[in-house]
Amino acid sequence: MASAEIYRYLSIESKKYGLDPEGYLVDMNDWSPAVAEALATEEGIALTSEHWEILEVLRDFYARYEMAPAMRPLVKSVGQILGPEKGRSIYLMRLFPGSPAKVAARLAGLPKPTHCL
Repeated sequence: MASAEIYRYLSIESKKYGLDPEGYLVDMNDWSPAVAEALATEEGIALTSEHWEILEVLRDFYARYEMAPAMRPLVKSVGQILGPEKGRSIYLMRLFPGSPAKVAARLAGLPKPTHCL
C-alpha cells in the first residue's frame, strides 16, 4: 500500500525500504522486526521487551481499527492489554521519548497517528 511519496530510503542488508519525509514507512507491508530495529536506532532507542509489547499493542490496534492511535487511545489500549502500570503516559514517554504515539507508530511500521502534530 504505497500511498506516500518516497523521500529517502532505509537500507538493511541489501534491501531498501522507502520512507516518507517524516520517516514513516511508505509501504506498511515492508515492516519487519529488523526494520523496527533500524528505525529505533535512528531514534536513539535500543528496543527491549517493554518496547516490543507496546509495538505489538499498536499493530493490533491498527489491525482492528485501521488507524494508528493518538496518545490518549494508545494509553487506554496499553492499560487495557498490559495493565494500569504500563497504561500511563509517563511510562510510554520513558520508552518512546518526545511524542510516544508518533515514535512508537513509526517503529511499528504504521502511518502517523491522526491528530498528532
